[in-house]
Amino acid sequence: MNTSVMLVDDHELIRQGLARAFERDDAMHVVGQAGSVHEGLAVFRELRPDVVVTDLQLPDGQGLEIVRAVRAESDTVGLVVLTMHAGDDQIFAAMEAGASAFVGKDSKSSEVVSAAKHAAVAPRTFLCAGLSAAMMRRATAPAAPRLSTREEEVLALLAEGLGTSDIAGRLYLSESTAKTHITHIYQKLGAANRAQALVTAMRMGLLDGVASGHLTR
Repeated sequence: MNTSVMLVDDHELIRQGLARAFERDDAMHVVGQAGSVHEGLAVFRELRPDVVVTDLQLPDGQGLEIVRAVRAESDTVGLVVLTMHAGDDQIFAAMEAGASAFVGKDSKSSEVVSAAKHAAVAPRTFLCAGLSAAMMRRATAPAAPRLSTREEEVLALLAEGLGTSDIAGRLYLSESTAKTHITHIYQKLGAANRAQALVTAMRMGLLDGVASGHLTR
């Protein structure tokens, strides 16, 4: 079964180049293209592709507007963000918006295709091509809070995408105890939810032991 892909970029040559890269893969099929936020959302709602690959900077706004709108409508669509400016601010913004993957425009076209494949099968797991721990931490990040050994274990399982009941089962805890640990983690990180907790933990280097490049919200 082919994965349907939509490309959003205001440069036609870039779109065509990406389209050719996708066409070389028998498992991928480009079904639509757009050059702006407005057009991108219209094409998405008409075609409902499996994956949307969008540039960050568009003539009428940012690709993150597409990411937020699509993610609000679907948890299963893969969302890949492309940009020339691959700083940590952009990476964190893409993650918080609900993107599945973040790829710099200086990456090989094959990396974009690989990111789209990842997004198709794991749309809620964040992938950043070439991600390093250093990139994921701000130089001015505050000192990391002290987590207990158990809280570190729970945080790692949150990053794997496990829910409260699954975490409780994995660590042989009651569900109420698992909830208490999660609450304490959120409090220590100043977070209101899983996504905020993971972003903050990444910035502070608390997830360096988790498989590099992948985080599940």
